[in-house]
Amino acid sequence: MKFARLLPLDIIKKKLQGIRISAVTAYDVMTAQLADEAHIDIVLVGDSCGNVVAGYPTTLPVTMDQMIYHCESVVRGSRRALVVADMPFMSYQESIEQARKNAGRLMKETGVAAVKMEILPSQIDTLRAVVDIGIPVMAHIGFTPQTMFQLGGYKIQAKTDGDAQSLVALAQRVADAGAFSVVLEMIPPAVAAAIRGTISIPTIGVGAGPECDGQILVFHDLVGLSATSPKFAKRYVNLRPEIVDALTRYRQDIESGQFPGPENSY
Repeated sequence: MKFARLLPLDIIKKKLQGIRISAVTAYDVMTAQLADEAHIDIVLVGDSCGNVVAGYPTTLPVTMDQMIYHCESVVRGSRRALVVADMPFMSYQESIEQARKNAGRLMKETGVAAVKMEILPSQIDTLRAVVDIGIPVMAHIGFTPQTMFQLGGYKIQAKTDGDAQSLVALAQRVADAGAFSVVLEMIPPAVAAAIRGTISIPTIGVGAGPECDGQILVFHDLVGLSATSPKFAKRYVNLRPEIVDALTRYRQDIESGQFPGPENSY
């Protein structure tokens, strides 16, 4: 019997068939439903919920319990998309045992079909260990928000020839370790193209140019809810001013006594 949802192997097949892969973040039931209605391939429950939902300045404060709450909500709202859960900072960095336990907890308690891990060269064995117990892993390289302080802030990565070669080599190691896909964040398009031409697994770009197998954006940037958005984001609709206008008119109707009217009363 075919599984109703897209699975990691379905994402790999899309690359083999030359079909571009769509991905977006979601942190709640309603956003997950909207992504399904739009036939988005991958819904990432990102630790970016720390910035977007909780108002943290970075993703670092996000906990496993917070990720589980958001993942449960998204899975309840989704029927079609591959739902991937971010592993938050310090949920897998301490040891292989910790990584396996927390990746398993995300899968078991929430119903997601894969996890995402930001991978440094020293974490290849951790990635492989999680894959080896049957958990699909989406890797994340380039700019890795969980190590932003080490990287010196939000900066484009792999700008020099040496750094570019190192990132291509890391992508190959990630693929060899068993990741089913890799997110490439904030790197030059030429480097993303080199990675795509080197590895067999799908590349998902975010600020990495058009030469990736797919793209991902934060939902709130895509629909214009964010007050500001990064350069690589594209607003397909600008909802923020429309929502502010609706709320303003709502307040005015309350103050003037126009709401609620007879049609809003039982």
